[in-house]
This record gives sequence, C-alpha cells and structure tokens, in this order.
Amino acid sequence: MSNDKSLSTYEIEIVETMSAIIEIVAEDDSSAIIQAQERYRNEDIELNYDDLIDTKFNIFDVK
Repeated sequence: MSNDKSLSTYEIEIVETMSAIIEIVAEDDSSAIIQAQERYRNEDIELNYDDLIDTKFNIFDVK
C-alpha cells in the first residue's frame, strides 16, 4: 500500500485585528478622526500585542 499523495503549496493570509480606545479633544467628530489619524501616523499612538483582539487564518491561494 502506497501513500503517494501529491502536495500543494498554500498561501495563507494571517489577519490580526487590534483595537485601542483613545481620548481626543476636538470641536467635532471629523476633527477628532483627523487628529487620531495624525497621531497614529506620527507613531504617537502604538498598538501592541495587548491590544490584539482576533487572529484569523485564510487560505489565499493554492498552487
């Protein structure tokens, strides 16, 4: 009895979702979002592994 299974190459997508709630003082919600985005881009806000809320593994492609 032979075990001649052919093997495939799988591309697996790993998606991590992180979340943090921060406080922004602003005149309106648009200004608050812009401030949060700027602070995040400037690395004033950093999410770390403690902020991880979910990890998913998806088959992206099979060759």
